Amino acid sequence: MTSPRVLLLPGWQNSGPGHWQTLWETHFGDLRVEQHDWMQPLRGDWITRLEEVVQQQDSPVLLAAHSLGCHLVAAWAAVSGSLGKVQGALLVAPPDVAQPDFPPQLHRWAQPVLSALPFPAALVASTDDPYCSFEAAAGFAGHWGAALHNIGARGHINAESGLGDWPQGRALVLNQK
Repeated sequence: MTSPRVLLLPGWQNSGPGHWQTLWETHFGDLRVEQHDWMQPLRGDWITRLEEVVQQQDSPVLLAAHSLGCHLVAAWAAVSGSLGKVQGALLVAPPDVAQPDFPPQLHRWAQPVLSALPFPAALVASTDDPYCSFEAAAGFAGHWGAALHNIGARGHINAESGLGDWPQGRALVLNQK
């Protein structure tokens, strides 16, 4: 059986040099799904791009999403014809897109898709994420049918969180199959 390909789904503004997604891309050869516009993310465009990339894969895929990428997974799963290729998903630090002070560039994401995902998923949340309370993250996990993992006080679980290439996250994504 073919090993699954890990697709990296960064959030708004992409993932920078020290981010665990970038390190996974460098160290493990994972494929970053490049969006056409990282600064003005249009939900329909992002969904279309993810669908294109999933369809291009000759092997099953695992999705490793960060921040707005988590909402991309939920929105894409609600409309995709390629769900059979997905073995599982790692959803890390989903933002609370319904917050009143959410950036205006992201207004098209303000109504999150809250349907259960049709594949196994793990959601990792921090107790001090500035973009989402732990309670809101637990709510997303419940709606999406994802196993909730509390990583403690690690902020937005990005480069500033000091995780390096984050072996615990890597183990979580690989165990979703």
